[in-house]
Amino acid sequence: MIDWIRTTLFRIVFYAGSVPIVTTVPISALFGQRVVMAHAVVWTRFHHWAARIFLGIRIRIEGERPAGPALYASKHQAMFETLELQWMLDGPAMAIKEELARIPAWGWAARSYGALVVDREGSSGALRRMLREANAAKAQGRSILIFPEGTRVTPGEQPPLKPGFAGLYRMLALPTVPIAVDSGRLLPKRGAKRAGVVTFRFGEAILPGLPRAEIEARVHRAINVLDAPARGQS
Repeated sequence: MIDWIRTTLFRIVFYAGSVPIVTTVPISALFGQRVVMAHAVVWTRFHHWAARIFLGIRIRIEGERPAGPALYASKHQAMFETLELQWMLDGPAMAIKEELARIPAWGWAARSYGALVVDREGSSGALRRMLREANAAKAQGRSILIFPEGTRVTPGEQPPLKPGFAGLYRMLALPTVPIAVDSGRLLPKRGAKRAGVVTFRFGEAILPGLPRAEIEARVHRAINVLDAPARGQS
């Protein structure tokens, strides 16, 4: 019962507070990328506060980030990390679903922010477009954040990496930092959320130039080290 009360209060406060923030972001986008990025920070900080106060969610960060831009490849188990990693990584260009980019006004604002639009069907044209967007973000000195398994998964699921990750790794020639996250334990897609600690574990930076099979295997292993089956096998 306590978990449901917490979850309900969080939903009321967070979504009600998000309406004016999200609906006004296209206005911020009119004034350039710096302004829309600052606007995004407001939303991510608000989310962090609401999750802490109403859900009782705290964050533990393990490992270290490299200095300078990097390609961050993160596990994705909840909406939580899509927002938390924005402030944690100082506003990286993040991959988003194509459906979000099609939302009138908001999608345009997301592109102004520097979002990388991902086509889940994996068409060659869409992949080339994403690579161009990522290269433009790199030229600005920004990091890139992707969820290489391609979708949100439940704890225990470890799908293979999508082809777009290898393309980004090869083209960007940036250090690649895998991020393991265990948010799904406390924040399931359906049902009540639970209080506790969400761990973000930054893996060792991987230098560019590795063969595709090797980089995919290393990143896949690293982003799943906090997963329940992986823990049980260790």
